[in-house]
Amino acid sequence: MLDQPLIKVVLLLSVVVVTAMLTRSTAGVRHQAVRRLLLVGFVVLAATAILFPRVMTQVAQLLGVGRGADLLLYGLTVVFLGYVAASYRRMRELEQQVTTLARELALRAAVHDTTEHDTPEPDGPDASPGQSSRRSPS
Repeated sequence: MLDQPLIKVVLLLSVVVVTAMLTRSTAGVRHQAVRRLLLVGFVVLAATAILFPRVMTQVAQLLGVGRGADLLLYGLTVVFLGYVAASYRRMRELEQQVTTLARELALRAAVHDTTEHDTPEPDGPDASPGQSSRRSPS
């Protein structure tokens, strides 16, 4: 349990930070700025790992991980979990919006149908007895 304690602390803190970010509201300039900063940080980290692979191994060894590839795998696991959680949250919000819109449309259609049947229409000069001037919906 206590082997490689530094990497475990770093990974657990990463999971806590990702969880905290996902439980906050997504609306707002501040949240957008944090997402952009994280994206820039990711690009810089990826470029560093590609250009200087030994740096990744040295950082991994500082954290108590044997190889840079293992550290990369741990990091990608945390990022993947964050992505899945964010996608789930976004999907739930979209489902709620669709449900709200569907209910609103159903209520509007019901009100429209009710008012259409309740108001008598005057017969026009061309209307024959028993025939309304109203057209049926297509």
